[in-house]
Amino acid sequence: MRIVFMGTPEFAVPSLRLLIERGYDVVAAVSQPDRPKGRKRVLTPPPLKEAALALGLPVLQPERMRSPESVAAIAELQPDLIVTAAYGQILPKALLDIPRLGCINVHGSLLPRYRGGAPIQRSIMNGETVTGVTIMYMAEGLDTGDMISKVEVPITDEDTSGTLFEKLSAAGAELLGRTLPALIAGELKAEPQDNELATYAPNLTREDERIDWSKPARSIYNQVRGLSPMAGAFTYLNGEVFKVWACAKPEEGKAGNGAAAPGTVVAASTSGIDVQTGDGLLRLLEVQPAGKRVMTIADWLPGARLSYGAVFGGGEA
Repeated sequence: MRIVFMGTPEFAVPSLRLLIERGYDVVAAVSQPDRPKGRKRVLTPPPLKEAALALGLPVLQPERMRSPESVAAIAELQPDLIVTAAYGQILPKALLDIPRLGCINVHGSLLPRYRGGAPIQRSIMNGETVTGVTIMYMAEGLDTGDMISKVEVPITDEDTSGTLFEKLSAAGAELLGRTLPALIAGELKAEPQDNELATYAPNLTREDERIDWSKPARSIYNQVRGLSPMAGAFTYLNGEVFKVWACAKPEEGKAGNGAAAPGTVVAASTSGIDVQTGDGLLRLLEVQPAGKRVMTIADWLPGARLSYGAVFGGGEA
């Protein structure tokens, strides 16, 4: 049986490796094109491409999977099954119709909840305590296909999107390994999704990353965790972007200074900066001032000249 595997970020790598370790015939890997990264905009291959090349697999990187040329390139591989995991593009019907066993996707949520491109980040940002992985048949819509198998994964208060990506990618690979034998044997019965229960997790925007200090401390805490270590939550200090990478779990009932406006620094020491939110204090632990590296408060504070009553928020000067 010939398999084409499609994926882009690190999330997809364990699933690809599992297929190779189990002896499946992966005839090619498909990933997004190399993209510029970092301040120097260095052209960088996606993690899935690097893993595939290390495994000795040919790699395709079409700019648009919907183009006739891209579909034809996949058809020439004559796959019996296409497996995707966080590939990053919606596949056209012409492609979905190619493999005789269909196209299946390893999706990082418990469908029909959190359809879309950022289910892991948004599950943390929304304060969920449980998420998981769903393997489904792919359809023309956005994560609307029939569900084949699921596994639940808890979300702890210490999880960031980084740690949850690792947990879900491992859980997804394990679930794929359990699911494939029965799928190939034709022994699985897929379950249609209930569209009335569907929720969506669209790709993150710049506004999703901006901290609104008038929100509850717990909400901001979840936002910071959900955006770390990728984009990072940000605010402004003295008119410049100021990123927040880690906070202490908010203490219930710690209201702070009731007269202070949200965003106001109520206390500052090398152990953290206490900032007034909409319902209490939030302690910042790791930050990144404009043009600087990520650092702990203990490293940043001595040269910061941060005064009591300073206010985070607003916009560019």
